[in-house]
Amino acid sequence: MISTNEFKSGAAILVDGALYVIVEFQHVKPGKGGAFVRTKLRRLKSDAVIERTFRAGDKFQDAFIENRKLQFLYRAGDQFHFMDMKSYEEISLTAEAIGKSAGFLKENMEIEGEFYESDLIGLTLPVFVDLRIVETEPGIRGDTSKSGNKPAKLETGMVVQVPLFVGPDETIRVDTRTGTYSSRA
Repeated sequence: MISTNEFKSGAAILVDGALYVIVEFQHVKPGKGGAFVRTKLRRLKSDAVIERTFRAGDKFQDAFIENRKLQFLYRAGDQFHFMDMKSYEEISLTAEAIGKSAGFLKENMEIEGEFYESDLIGLTLPVFVDLRIVETEPGIRGDTSKSGNKPAKLETGMVVQVPLFVGPDETIRVDTRTGTYSSRA
């Protein structure tokens, strides 16, 4: 059990049977009445962020989130297959469960998996991923990074905006936090 007095950012707790991670919290002691804790919680299954207020001293079931190294093996239709690097166990998730991270996954990529009670609940990708452009308009001499952007389809099927000077079959570095072009690789 964890009390509101022991809250810290990044801690996982169970609220109303759902698993949340504390994003931010603030202890408030008003002049009148009892103290309370104002929090922002991120639900791990849906990534939705909610704001909740709890009385000081309320207790919650804390949750142990285990991080394990995974390797992305392949995609078969709507299923993404991973291998636990320690136990060599194969785990599969749907594209819906992975969310926007699916556009950054390429075969043999190593990532961190977040597990709760032996269920994979989240993925932590590297900050930057190098991906090959499979389809875009060719770059023209004289185009600069200041003149605009164009869409480019990547090897994973994801589409990002790239500068006009970047051409097909080039490898670019994409920021996984924002889903934007960072540089040529």
